[in-house]
Amino acid sequence: MNNPVTGFSKLSKEEKINWIAKEYFSTPSEAIILLKNYWNSDEKIQKLHDEFIENTITNFYIPLGVAPNFLINGKYSTIPMAIEESSVVAAASKSSKFWSTRGGFKATVLNTEKIGQVHFIFKGDISKLELFFVQTKAKFFAETESITKNMQKRGGGIIDIVLKDKTNLLPNYFQLHATFETKDSMGANFINSCLEQFAKTLKEEALAYDLFSETEKNIQVIMSILSNYVPNCIVRAEVSCPIEELAEKHIENPQDFAERFVQAVQIAEVEPFRAVTHNKGIMNGVDAVVLATGNDFRAVEAGIHAYAAKSGQYSSLSHAKIENGIFTFWLEIPLALGTVGGLTSLHPLVKLSLEMLENPSAKELMQVVAVAGLAQNFAALRSLTTTGIQDGHMKMHLNNILNQFDASDDERILIRKHFKHNAVSHSAVVEMIGNLRK
Repeated sequence: MNNPVTGFSKLSKEEKINWIAKEYFSTPSEAIILLKNYWNSDEKIQKLHDEFIENTITNFYIPLGVAPNFLINGKYSTIPMAIEESSVVAAASKSSKFWSTRGGFKATVLNTEKIGQVHFIFKGDISKLELFFVQTKAKFFAETESITKNMQKRGGGIIDIVLKDKTNLLPNYFQLHATFETKDSMGANFINSCLEQFAKTLKEEALAYDLFSETEKNIQVIMSILSNYVPNCIVRAEVSCPIEELAEKHIENPQDFAERFVQAVQIAEVEPFRAVTHNKGIMNGVDAVVLATGNDFRAVEAGIHAYAAKSGQYSSLSHAKIENGIFTFWLEIPLALGTVGGLTSLHPLVKLSLEMLENPSAKELMQVVAVAGLAQNFAALRSLTTTGIQDGHMKMHLNNILNQFDASDDERILIRKHFKHNAVSHSAVVEMIGNLRK
């Protein structure tokens, strides 16, 4: 691009595309055709997608798959997963099948508390600020009643507000630290609206507080925002069975497998380099369901990884043990999810995914998401401690390589037959394609 563009957001979609094609592509007509090929043929649906964000030029598709036969708390579910990584849905499905005959997954929501904070600067006598807060606390609740009324009808609302002294971290830094219950909504807009009212009340009441000096009355609110770290919004998922029941095709010695599995988890508990990849595998399952159900996977990722480091060192989110001949594998993760509001009522495939899950409550969705993460982790660790991770992953990745080189139907048949009994690698597949085409 030679020159910056002005007023880009005011251009029509056609004009945006034409400008991008002309500025960045050697064959603008091909770029325009590609972008338009990904438009939805239903104009109503396309308009809906266009309005989700600004400067929309097309849709970026990723596959929506399903993993069936998940037995969760005695009930079977088919889990929708939106993800592009080739082996994830296959691995989840394999885990669901494995545990469906061994008691299935157990999931429990331990807490659903969410957090928001008003960050402010106060220069003055801390004891006077503490007294001011005690005397003003009721007003924070009273002056948000118009915001919280509907949430309270659903059993939610503001749980508590506390004053936190953070001057050990930054000079004159304090917080109003509020906790919320948002029921089936993720609650970001609700929480942020409450916080902004808290900030307004804080400043107004401080100006009128007789015990404050003129300097103390001038409270400086820096920002009011929810936190995506929700260590008291926790769900637990677990599987367990007698060790001998772990036996299957690739597990001839279940005792040895269980011990290796537990040691693999213990390594991830103490070694951050392993823990990051270990937890990434969990997030393969978590993110796929979070995305399919219209929730904010970036917020979930940030909160979960912060939780993984809560001890001061990044560590495994899942844990395993052998006790009295019973193998148990579990995880506890923070999940702030919603099944109403946001994209849940707008995106057609999100609505379909939620209906597939029988329109769960937020708590039920938390359980499904945690189970998907645990299932994914189990599949990865089972492969790592038995056949190795690349065997199954590369066979799933074979399709991507064949598509990359536009393999014909005849070539695909021969290549799949060959790699059924041979190790798959990118170079080996490319070499075989080259030999076939000679």
